[in-house]
Amino acid sequence: MQNQLTADSGELYLFQWLSNLERSLRNASTDALKETQVSVEATLLKVLVPSEPYPSPGRPLRNLAARCLLVLYHRGESRSLFDTLRVLLKPASDIKATDKDSTRIAALWAIGELMEAFGSQFMSFMAETATIAIKTLKSSASPHVRYHALTMLRRTLVSAKKALSDSLARDIIKQMKNGLTDKALPIQRAAAAVLAIMYTPEDSVTLADVESIMNICVKSLENSDQVTTQSLAQLVGHMLAATQIERAVAAAEQSQKGKKEQEDSDISTPAHIAAENTKVLLTPGDMLSQISTQFNKAHSRKTRAGIFMFYVTLLVKLGPAFVEANYSLLVGHLMTEIVSYPKNGATRYDKLFIRKLVGALLRELIAVRMLTEQGQIAAIQDLSSSYLKRWPALMPGQVAPSSSILTIALEEVAGLLQQLGNAPPPVQDAISVPLMTLLTHPSHSVRVNASWTLRCFCYSTPLRLPKAILAIAEFLQRDIESLQSPAAPSDIDRRTLGHSYGLAALVAIVPHRPLYVSFDVSASVLDTATQLLKRVSDHDVHVAGVEVEVAWTLIASLMLLGPNFVRSHLPQLLVLWRNALPKPTAKDNISSRSAAEWKFLLHVRECALGAILCFLLHNSQLTTLDVARRISSLLGNALSFSNVFLSQTIEEVSGPAVNEDTGPSIRTREASLRRRAYQCFSALGTSTLTDSVQSSLLQSVLTVFAGPDIDNISAMQASIASTSGNFTSIWQMTDGYAYGLTTLEISEDGVDQSTTSEGPRRGHGNSDSIEHSISALLRKPILGACEHDTLSLSMINPSEEESLSFNAPPPVSSVCDAAIELFSQLLPAQDLSTTLRTISHLIESNRSPKLDKNAGRRAAVMLNSVVAIVRTLRVSMISHHRQCKDTLGHSQVTSALGAFLKDALVDGDPALRSASSEAIGRLANISGSSFLTSQTKVLVDHIVSNRDPQGRAGCALAFGSLYSHVGGLAAAPILKTTVNLLMSLSNDSHPLVHFWSLRALGHVINAASLAFAPFVSSTLGMLLKIYLSDTHEAEGGTLNNANIGGDLQAYPLVCYILDAIITILGPDVHDSPRTRTIVLDLVHEFSVEDDEPILVEAIRCIQHLLMFAPEHVDVPEIVNRFRRHLSSPRRCLKLAAIDALYQLVQKDALAMSRLGGDRLVEDLFGMLDGDPSIDGVRNVISSWLLQTAIHNPSAWIDLCQRIMLRINASQKVVNTANSLMDDEGQSLSASMSNDDTRQGSIAMVATSRWRTQLFALRCLHEICTLVARFGRREHIDIPFARSHGIPVNGLLVSRVPDLIKMAFTASAAYVPEIRLEGLMVLRDVIQVFCHAPDPDYPDALLLEQHQAPITAALTPAFSPDSTPEILSSAIDACAVFVGCGVIKDVSRMGRILKQLTTALGEVDESGNLTMGNFVDLSPNASGMLRVSILSAWSRLEIASSEQTYLLDVIKPYRSILAPQWIASLRDYAVIRADSEFIHDASAVALDLSYASLGKVVLLPYYASSWATILQAVANAMNRSDQYISAAILGKEVGSFVNGIDSVAEGPAPLFFPLFGLIYEALATSSPDTSSRVDTVIACLGALKCLLDPRYSGKALLEPTIFQEFMSLSHRMAMTESAEVLIHLITVLTTFAKHFGQYGTQSNAAIPPDSVCTHCLKIFAYTLRHSRHNPGTSSIQGDLSDIAKMISGSLGAFHLIASTTESVIREDVRGIGCMLYGELLKDETSEADLVTPSLPAFRSLLAVSCHPGVRERYGKLIHGLLSACLLNVDEMRGREGLISSRKVKTNLLAAVLILTVVPPQVAVARDVVEHLFFLISQKLEEGDQMAIVAVHCAKTLAIAASGSELLRACVRLLLPALIQYVAKMVPQVDDGTVSEQQAISIDEVWKTFATLVSLAKDEQRSRLLSILLPTITLLLRPSQMPPSTIHSSGIAHLLSLAASSPASFKEATTQLDPSVREVLEMSIRKAVEGASGAVQQSMKPQISLRSF
Repeated sequence: MQNQLTADSGELYLFQWLSNLERSLRNASTDALKETQVSVEATLLKVLVPSEPYPSPGRPLRNLAARCLLVLYHRGESRSLFDTLRVLLKPASDIKATDKDSTRIAALWAIGELMEAFGSQFMSFMAETATIAIKTLKSSASPHVRYHALTMLRRTLVSAKKALSDSLARDIIKQMKNGLTDKALPIQRAAAAVLAIMYTPEDSVTLADVESIMNICVKSLENSDQVTTQSLAQLVGHMLAATQIERAVAAAEQSQKGKKEQEDSDISTPAHIAAENTKVLLTPGDMLSQISTQFNKAHSRKTRAGIFMFYVTLLVKLGPAFVEANYSLLVGHLMTEIVSYPKNGATRYDKLFIRKLVGALLRELIAVRMLTEQGQIAAIQDLSSSYLKRWPALMPGQVAPSSSILTIALEEVAGLLQQLGNAPPPVQDAISVPLMTLLTHPSHSVRVNASWTLRCFCYSTPLRLPKAILAIAEFLQRDIESLQSPAAPSDIDRRTLGHSYGLAALVAIVPHRPLYVSFDVSASVLDTATQLLKRVSDHDVHVAGVEVEVAWTLIASLMLLGPNFVRSHLPQLLVLWRNALPKPTAKDNISSRSAAEWKFLLHVRECALGAILCFLLHNSQLTTLDVARRISSLLGNALSFSNVFLSQTIEEVSGPAVNEDTGPSIRTREASLRRRAYQCFSALGTSTLTDSVQSSLLQSVLTVFAGPDIDNISAMQASIASTSGNFTSIWQMTDGYAYGLTTLEISEDGVDQSTTSEGPRRGHGNSDSIEHSISALLRKPILGACEHDTLSLSMINPSEEESLSFNAPPPVSSVCDAAIELFSQLLPAQDLSTTLRTISHLIESNRSPKLDKNAGRRAAVMLNSVVAIVRTLRVSMISHHRQCKDTLGHSQVTSALGAFLKDALVDGDPALRSASSEAIGRLANISGSSFLTSQTKVLVDHIVSNRDPQGRAGCALAFGSLYSHVGGLAAAPILKTTVNLLMSLSNDSHPLVHFWSLRALGHVINAASLAFAPFVSSTLGMLLKIYLSDTHEAEGGTLNNANIGGDLQAYPLVCYILDAIITILGPDVHDSPRTRTIVLDLVHEFSVEDDEPILVEAIRCIQHLLMFAPEHVDVPEIVNRFRRHLSSPRRCLKLAAIDALYQLVQKDALAMSRLGGDRLVEDLFGMLDGDPSIDGVRNVISSWLLQTAIHNPSAWIDLCQRIMLRINASQKVVNTANSLMDDEGQSLSASMSNDDTRQGSIAMVATSRWRTQLFALRCLHEICTLVARFGRREHIDIPFARSHGIPVNGLLVSRVPDLIKMAFTASAAYVPEIRLEGLMVLRDVIQVFCHAPDPDYPDALLLEQHQAPITAALTPAFSPDSTPEILSSAIDACAVFVGCGVIKDVSRMGRILKQLTTALGEVDESGNLTMGNFVDLSPNASGMLRVSILSAWSRLEIASSEQTYLLDVIKPYRSILAPQWIASLRDYAVIRADSEFIHDASAVALDLSYASLGKVVLLPYYASSWATILQAVANAMNRSDQYISAAILGKEVGSFVNGIDSVAEGPAPLFFPLFGLIYEALATSSPDTSSRVDTVIACLGALKCLLDPRYSGKALLEPTIFQEFMSLSHRMAMTESAEVLIHLITVLTTFAKHFGQYGTQSNAAIPPDSVCTHCLKIFAYTLRHSRHNPGTSSIQGDLSDIAKMISGSLGAFHLIASTTESVIREDVRGIGCMLYGELLKDETSEADLVTPSLPAFRSLLAVSCHPGVRERYGKLIHGLLSACLLNVDEMRGREGLISSRKVKTNLLAAVLILTVVPPQVAVARDVVEHLFFLISQKLEEGDQMAIVAVHCAKTLAIAASGSELLRACVRLLLPALIQYVAKMVPQVDDGTVSEQQAISIDEVWKTFATLVSLAKDEQRSRLLSILLPTITLLLRPSQMPPSTIHSSGIAHLLSLAASSPASFKEATTQLDPSVREVLEMSIRKAVEGASGAVQQSMKPQISLRSF
């Protein structure tokens, strides 16, 4: 060991040796341990307190050694522990030796670990360790050592605190309080942790303690980093939470010492304390005001954000139950103490800062992570009653809440509504009125936020939407009318605006909730707006301003309705826009206008541009070139007006401070106008702009974001700031403008965007999202809010669940964002000269001397420029890549940009650093290798010549970016340089440098991938070295470094690089054991660290190891570890663990079930309830379910049932369900409540989030579909399961009652989503179990007994509170039930059928449906339901072909159904047809509701059900239903003669729409194959009926249509499967049948264009490709389908042959036979396609032949026969399935040909003889073949009666047949004759009988004398009972004797005596056995005499 340690890799060796040691110690037996304990202990001490040659004990070594000691003392003897501690205390207390810091740290660490575990046994050391710690803290210079001294103290206190003397305890507390203000931040963290333990029994804390700690912590906040803030907050949280502990007042006894955390103490106090008089130290309100007092005293933003973290930790400590119970108190405290505190609202920025902080606390912490659904509902009610309803103050003495309070309350209600997803009635009642009232609030912010909240409310509860829209529209109408009257109230303008915002917000959600609103609304809103615009000119500036804004706001929101609405109004809109944005004229330059007039003119233009912007974003298909040109000239007018305005100097009355209620200043108005113009240009895109416009725009935007002069307002600020020198950093600004800085953030290197799943970035101090939000505020000098841009109300897409109201920055800042956005789009499209000019202009602006006086603007311009460049490069890499290589990639541009970016890179600002490094990387990607090499050189030079850490960090990051953007191949030349450089920088002790270098190295490794392989071992060495080095620990290094290191931790990045290395090694990790052990040891070491960021990365490493080296991972151990992480309070850990579990479950769910069991799944479901925003959980459960549900569905159903039995909160609030229920429901719910009482009352209390219940229902749906898909019969069929001995209780079928019960629970729920999913489950149950037999009643079906509960579950869907989607789904389920065949008697179908018939009755009446109780269905909902009802009935029609009882169900309604089905198909066709067609109303009388918007809404519903309706129509046409015919022909039923109309001249009125739909469906291919095949088959079925000339007339013969139809058929023949082609062939056969005679007049040949030719081509194609041809594709499909297809094609040939004349008939027949001959010859597959299709072949051959062409027919027959015989001959000597199949099919075919040939056709004799010879030959072969041969022989013998030739040759078969019989004798003796052989012998006997009948009389006896002995060979008269062969032989003998008695008698006389004896005996027995009657009839014929 000594030698190993002195080598270079000594540290590595020691690290691996210790890792091995730890494993061995854990696995060794105790005896072995005790033997080696002494020596191991000694070695470990040498490691911890090293002397030469041991290396200094870095972090992993000391961790490992301490863990080994712990294992030793836990498992072995702990006697020597005392001595070990003594040994360790010596170096620990050695204060003088400063050179041995690492040894001291190791000793301190080991003491801490040992004391934490065994301290209670060694109390005596307590005082000593405490003294050492305090001494070290005071005297040591190294922060690292001091930190570890305190860590040791904390760990010792955990177990041995009892041993502290009072004085020492006081001293510790005093020193720790000093520690809290120490210069070194790690010390502050450690001291805070010690103090938390010192104050541990919470009831020992006094008020003085709380206040003193509070004051110290607040002081420390100003200079702390994020980690330290976190620690201080933890301490304050601990102290304040302690004040809530109940403590005894009377008794001095501290009764609750042991309880560490007493979360629920204020809710349930244990009984023994309640007896004494107890109270808390501070009431919750006083406790909170401890924090708020400090907050209001504090000045800096940083301190205030830190104090807000105190709130966070305190609430987390007190726990969700406390928060929920005290929600209103908490909100009240925040509103009164913080929001209403005057200083906190001094400036607009302060107001927003407070709003964001309070919002983050209420939203991210309380609402998302703490409140249950019940709590959320209560919270909305509380916010509403305490704040929203208090405005306006109605009672005297009441004070209305301020606008800031209202804004925060509104934001929170909006958030809660989005979270709830569906507001229960109590919530609806609580907020619907106050929201409407607040729209008229005097404050702009409140109005906008009220509109947003109203919008969230109506989106989540759409039933309220139509009423709300109508109400607001009415208010608005009234306001507009009173605007003009002088008597109007003073706030009328604000009220009008508020109502217009509200209306706009609601109109914007119409496209997302189209079924609830009738579209007349949109037309009337547009009307109102245009009327307003027309009369603006009549009023003064003030009123006109309001009117303009109202009108354009409404128009903007209408633009969201999309092209279908806008298209028809576009011309009108263009005129309105032209009027609003005229060209600026000379008179605009006159400065005589007043400020108010200018303001109005700017305002008009801005509002109109808002509408244009919405138009451009949502109607891209309407922006044709012409429209785009017009719009761009209008935008140009707006910009030039803005420039004219800027050239004027207009004095505004008020100063720069904008009070939000006086309305915006002129400057803001100008900025808003410019912002809108830029946004519109961006939305319009560059392609439509002329070059001159583009270059002037570039100039214009450059001056905005990079111009050195900015408006006079900030100039004053700037001069003041630069003279007093107080400009520190642009991020510190709090004026909400920050010198015109952009608010666009460049996310840190785009490389990592994939991994930023949660808030912070990977490898960073993964803080939780709320800490992240609060600390992010400190880097935002400009805060956004939705009232800055009222358009945001309409622009956000609400379907993204969490979309928070869009935080628009104020106009003065967002104009800069819009400018940068436009710049990034324009620049990539320019040519080289413009690009060069622009870039040099940009760089000059940055260097402008004007900026020297204004440091703030200089910083802002620099940042804006770099952001603009990055965004430009991003755009150019995506969309203009090729062009940009020559412009942006040109050397002149890159050299200028490179130098500029390099300056930004080495500037210390982190935002600049990340943006410029990304820009350098992207630039290198675009420009090419010369820039890459020069840039590398520049960076290397900078690093070598400058030691400045900021610059080095920037260069390192740039290297990572260069490599990852250029890519592994192109950047290969710089890989070595890069890696070496980054490695040496990674060893730098400065945290900034090593953090960013490691970060960049990680990117390089990921980008280089396999190219990195040569560097793997050196990198691993470096990682270990970094892990061992003190300077890389967060607390290590100099004071300065230790203070920076907290936020820049190296270890997570080391782990990230390790992960990258594992992915590079991949499966090769097995090749090098050395590399593998290092990797495994490092991963293990990281995964037992304490820090969360490291653990998260370690989990990712483990995930990759599971892929590549699973055998080296201890799965049970890591599953347990992941389960621990799941309950961790830290979110990042949870997410990482979920990810890893998902991988494990995907890999092998069954193994996971064994390891984690049901408990783990329950925990996962519990997590869904606890924090529904963790998405991964659902994936884990779903994956698990998919793999295991089929094996044990019952267990899964139990889990889901547990969740469904809880009530969700909305249900609890509502529970009015009983009023909905009728008797059936009542009885069902009664039975359910009985079950619950059995299950114990817990289920009644627990509530579950509705989204969890929804997921549980989805799981049930999955289970049903899985079982159905796997088709395991035992799950559905109890008798089957019993007969196979499968236990019934685990099967799905045993759970049917439970499934129905859950579906019922769901269908009566309040949340629509749950009701929908419940109906889904119900439908699954009906579909899966409809054929399941009842286990107790053999003939009944299982579901019959469940009819009542199913009806009850369907009933609530038809109640008044239902939604259109639910109704549609319920109708569907009713149809499924009626059609599945459970109940076949119409009278017993009860209410389910009644629902369907009443619905159908309504469809028949025109107008909107009412569906019984529905009062106001919108036209769209009505249209959608109409489609659902018709499609439900069409399903019944389709099912009726199998379930005949349905015919009775449908029969009474056919007269309604037929016209409605056809009408709905027509409507679908109309909707599909292009919209232009619709405007031309004359073309077809159309239902108006389809005219504009309804089209888009209804299209998906039609699209999903038209195929079903079509199939039903086809079915009905097949049944030749007169109603359908009438509907298609557009006539009344009964107007036909005899039901058949004479052929119409033209096609039926509706032929073309139907044909068009069918044609389109057949011509388009859709991705979803299964449903597509059904659609195609349905279409073909309908087409077959439509082809009838009654409907189609001669439409299809029109040349173009005919051409198209034929080419489509050809294409289908080439691409579809056999399943479809069967139907296609039927269609074409029908086509040929109806129209075949057209175009075939001549007799000579078929003209190439005739119907027949085209059809024949396709039939021939299918025949040719039904087998595998080399080089071409064959048709896919099942064998049975292909065989059916072949028969179909032959049938079509037969049809065409039989309808044509002589020559043509032979041509057709010839082609058919030739193709069939190919099939006979085929040897490619074993499948037999010939036998099934022989009947069709036979009918083709049998078509009679014209005498004139008989010779041709003869040749055909000969050719076919010879071919068959040749095919058989070719197989001689070959064996195998294919050859035997070929022989068999050809023999059969040959025999068939011979039997069909008419006698007039001569066949050569030798051909026939050869065939007979072959048959004889085959009789001698194996069983199968012989059976076929016997069959052939019999067929030919029977056919011989009709043909001389056959009769002459048939005798040739005799010898072989006799031989075949003789061969059977031994088997008959053994009794081993198979059933098939018995059959074939019977066939032989029949053949014999036929031969006898063919023979002439004189030959019969000769023939019989041969046949009788042959038959007798197989007779066994002695055998009892007689065998089948014996009996059949006798039967045939008797019939022979009966048919020709004389010959029989003659033959028997000549028999051999022994033979005759057997014969006689057999016959005698048979005759005696027969009844007397038979005997008497036999006697005269055979007299048995002795011869």
